[in-house]
Amino acid sequence: MALQLGEVAPDFTVESTEGTVSFHEWLGDSWAVLFSHPADYTPVCTTELGAFAQRKGEFDKRDVKLIGVSVDPLDSHAGWAKDIETTQGTSLNYPLLADEDRVVAELYGMIHPKADPKVTVRTVFIIDPDKKIRLTLTYPPSTGRNVDEILRVIDSLQLTGKHKVATPVDWQNGEDVIIVPSVSDEEARERFPEGWDAQTPYLRVVRQPK
Repeated sequence: MALQLGEVAPDFTVESTEGTVSFHEWLGDSWAVLFSHPADYTPVCTTELGAFAQRKGEFDKRDVKLIGVSVDPLDSHAGWAKDIETTQGTSLNYPLLADEDRVVAELYGMIHPKADPKVTVRTVFIIDPDKKIRLTLTYPPSTGRNVDEILRVIDSLQLTGKHKVATPVDWQNGEDVIIVPSVSDEEARERFPEGWDAQTPYLRVVRQPK
């Protein structure tokens, strides 16, 4: 059974490029993006690891820790890291797990044998400070992930976790949002005294709360 949204992310202790990682302890009170790679020295993942490293500051601003995982050993990771720095213009600045025994891959359901029995699929997990899984995205080995989309989702999750709103299609941080249906008009008037645009009784568009 695949991990479901709202479940506590499984804990693990695995070696990484930055030492031993006990996941829940390492996470602390932060958010995390855990993203897997089929293997070291794979071209698409090389570009991805570099992109995440280049934009780590944007994740830091959101109190989000980055952590990658590959089933290859640490010495392989070290060589791959040099390639990433050479080709992507940045060095790794977050831990890359060496999941040789596939502990993480099995716990997080990263083996999809009908896609490829030999490698892990490329999955993203967004995990909140309560250690709960808030989003999963699974990509085939041929398709690179979109860092902008991952940041956009984090912005949405953090905003909607604080306010009783949802974010519409293609929403970007700073744009209008939607009052969730569970909020009555009476409560909405207290929460959003500037008012809203009631396009239908259930579609109430309002400025993004601060």
